[in-house]
Amino acid sequence: MTGLIGHRGGRNVWPENSLDGFRKLLDVPVEGVEFDVHPSDAGELLVIHDATLDRTTEGSGPSCALTPEARATLRLRDSNEGVPVLSEVLEIYADSTLDLHVELKNDGEGKAYPGLPALVLAEIDRLGLRDRCCLTSFDLDVLRECRDLAPQMRRLCSVNDNSAQKLGVRETISAAAELADYVAVHKDMLSTHWDAITTLVPLSRLGAWVANTPEEINRWLEAGPGFITTDEPLLADRLRRARLDAGEAAQA
Repeated sequence: MTGLIGHRGGRNVWPENSLDGFRKLLDVPVEGVEFDVHPSDAGELLVIHDATLDRTTEGSGPSCALTPEARATLRLRDSNEGVPVLSEVLEIYADSTLDLHVELKNDGEGKAYPGLPALVLAEIDRLGLRDRCCLTSFDLDVLRECRDLAPQMRRLCSVNDNSAQKLGVRETISAAAELADYVAVHKDMLSTHWDAITTLVPLSRLGAWVANTPEEINRWLEAGPGFITTDEPLLADRLRRARLDAGEAAQA
């Protein structure tokens, strides 16, 4: 069965990368959750997608410049919550069975943050969650660093048109498949290059992102990659259950 991963906690349903969204996702029968990490200059591991605060919070400026004091009062858009830190998110899922896709972001110039993999690993280890976490990145060098630090820990390489520009699609997918346990490909690229990609990556190791409409979700449920990452976990769950129920009824 194709698994479902709540993208940024399910950002079309609840505020993106919010503790409220992460908690509510626990009540949805999905297999995993994805969220993003930027380090701050103050030494915190911020769970936020962008390298700036402007889109998802009521503040502005670089995410890395957010101080603990400012974080205490800054609010996410459409929420009464602030920007969470990695420890808070991990603690929500510590007693669950969900897979945790922890994306290590690059800075606003697309450069890797020095030492971020080690910092994230230390927080994961503090809660004993290595078996439940999968470290993800678009950056092959970041994933190599993750491999060197924790060779037995699962890794996921995300691929889209931008990240494949330097090497090309086939070469990027090949490098990702060699380095990572899973390769998550943007849905448009995956549609365009389906035959080439599926000759390089077994379906069980392949993910499609981000599928959000009924047509998109059903298309990828039919295609059968290992998982679908979605901003619409409630919708995806309903559509998957409907397909399973229809299959059971056909066999009856």
